[in-house]
Amino acid sequence: METHPFANTHLRIELNERLYLRDPQQTDLGRRLMAESIKLIDEIGFEQFTFKRLAIRIESTEASLYRYFENKHRLLVYLVSWYWAWLSYQIRFHTHNVPNPAERLRLMLRILTRGHQCDAATMQVDGAALYRIVVNEASKAYLTKDVDQDNQAGLFREYKRLAAGIAAVVSEINPTYPYPHMLVSTLLEATRKQLFFAQHLPSLTNSAEQKTAEETVYAFLENLVFKALT
Repeated sequence: METHPFANTHLRIELNERLYLRDPQQTDLGRRLMAESIKLIDEIGFEQFTFKRLAIRIESTEASLYRYFENKHRLLVYLVSWYWAWLSYQIRFHTHNVPNPAERLRLMLRILTRGHQCDAATMQVDGAALYRIVVNEASKAYLTKDVDQDNQAGLFREYKRLAAGIAAVVSEINPTYPYPHMLVSTLLEATRKQLFFAQHLPSLTNSAEQKTAEETVYAFLENLVFKALT
């Protein structure tokens, strides 16, 4: 029997209840909705994605899907938020026993630039597909006319928590550095954008080959961060 990615019992991601009408992690249909929406958005892109197409794919009805999310934008914000929460978990798991803040920050940069590498012991999600969605579509979660309203509703909580956690390490390395949050938000955005550029607009990056893009982006971010902090 196929195990749906969001059926994992070892790790449950708790998100802002305002993101959804009904928690999709609580039902089989909701878990199928999540699993197949990741695959479908990855295949055709967010612009072409519709609940009608998803309903056909999972042999359900549009009305059933709208019981979970009021529109496809909320679904995208949920998926991206779910990824940020999972990434925060990965960072905590891999750095909690590392006393040196500089080494912790380097590990964080590794995790950020290789975010699609899933830990099979804790996660069964198709990490590669979800990470491609984050790289290609995450900015669409907040680049909207309703961004202020959505922010007040706490819809970007997981992204801000991730950034705050990394910023705390930046301040631990250099307590006098005046721009920890600006540096970290730049890192988070640059990671996605540079990986996207390497794949689609290579003249905007310095990665000679697609297969080395992650390593090149890591080297760039490490250089950027530690030159800023020293």
